[in-house]
Amino acid sequence: MKNIPPIAFYFASVLSFVFANVSKDKSLSFYYILLVLGLLFFFAGMLKRIRTKR
Repeated sequence: MKNIPPIAFYFASVLSFVFANVSKDKSLSFYYILLVLGLLFFFAGMLKRIRTKR
């Protein structure tokens, strides 16, 4: 986890949001799982960015 750059977390977040929107009509529970996963990736990238700035 330490060697992963913050941009990778942001990219995973965007992919998760895109897949969530694609799967919204097919499975609502999968949509919410991907939405929460996207938010977690986004905040993980943000925290990683803040910690490496210091």
